[in-house]
Amino acid sequence: MDWADLIGRVASSGDREAFKSLFEHFAPRIKGFMQKLGCSGDEAEEIAQNTLVSVWRKASQFDSSSSGAAAWIFTIARNQRIDLLRRKARGGLSGDDLLSETPDPADSPELLLSRVEDSVRVKTAVGRLSAEQSRVIRLSFIEERPHAEIANQLGIPLGTVKSRIRLAMNRLREILDEEQ
Repeated sequence: MDWADLIGRVASSGDREAFKSLFEHFAPRIKGFMQKLGCSGDEAEEIAQNTLVSVWRKASQFDSSSSGAAAWIFTIARNQRIDLLRRKARGGLSGDDLLSETPDPADSPELLLSRVEDSVRVKTAVGRLSAEQSRVIRLSFIEERPHAEIANQLGIPLGTVKSRIRLAMNRLREILDEEQ
């Protein structure tokens, strides 16, 4: 699936079918990822929904030459999570907070610098993985290939691909935690 093309169709013509495909693919992945990061089911669901609403509203801001579609979407999800944590730290969430659109931090130089620093840290951490783990991470998250396609391309069982990704993600978490 060409996710960048779907985002382009949403941006250019408000293509609801393209958005539906994006939503069906990314919403459960974002929710699962947020739960792995410690969010409750409700928080993860809220982040996933807010992320996809932002994708709909900001599709015209997507630049496929600067990042992949999945990276762009997960960056939005990361920012939604940070915003949620900040709102909670300020003293709770009201119904209005849950429904309000979070300000677009895209123009903030501090945010851009933070993203560049994060990108460098992740790239360095991926470089510290074993060759097998690094390869499946790159294929899955950078090239956005489905696990079955990765298994086929590498000539290994699907379960092995999933295990390598899980182990690599755990190792990346350890490496990144060491640096803080």
